[in-house]
Amino acid sequence: MSLRACLASLLFATLAIANTEKAIFVAPPPTVTPDAGPTFDDLHLDSLSPDQLSLRLSLPVAFPSEAEPQGLDSWYLLEGLSEGQRYEVRTCWAAVQPTAFTIDTFNIMHVFDTSSLITSLADFSESRAQQPPLETKQRSGARQGSILFLRIQSAADYHTTNATLMRHPPPVDVDIILDPYLANVFPQSLVPTAGYITVLAAGSWFLSGAIWNRVFSAKQHSD
Repeated sequence: MSLRACLASLLFATLAIANTEKAIFVAPPPTVTPDAGPTFDDLHLDSLSPDQLSLRLSLPVAFPSEAEPQGLDSWYLLEGLSEGQRYEVRTCWAAVQPTAFTIDTFNIMHVFDTSSLITSLADFSESRAQQPPLETKQRSGARQGSILFLRIQSAADYHTTNATLMRHPPPVDVDIILDPYLANVFPQSLVPTAGYITVLAAGSWFLSGAIWNRVFSAKQHSD
């Protein structure tokens, strides 16, 4: 790969990171929820789990205001988590849609015991009641394992002379990704990248050695 190509690749990687927001958390003790009575399904929330590591959707946004300083709230479930394991949840979006995201995870009882959080969750759940959920893997029986609520706040982060866009900012296309950590140290999604860098570094080491030997041999012959 030429130096120009390497620099272009690094520039592209920097731009991708600039459009990523993430939160790191450790899964709490397992929670078992029965099927009888009200369930999490009644909240109409899409979920992420080890069997469903990503969601691709359009999130509504609003410009920050006194009532909504971080923009609009969207709620999701993180379920089937392993107690004590570290995870990363992140949002990825395009640079052409400038947006400020705030990501938080909450213990179930903390949400139910906090009036502002339960009100926000109830409002979002009501707005979702008339919308079909995303196609995800089917669950069977009661939920088991660690469960957390995920709140994503999205605020439009630009200014334009277009009055329509300032009054009604369009939804933002976003990927929401759940990324388990291997041994609580390294994100699972970075394993291929780490392997590529390792192979590239090893190849560069041997190649530089071969070039040096050839240069050294040529110098000896010339002497």
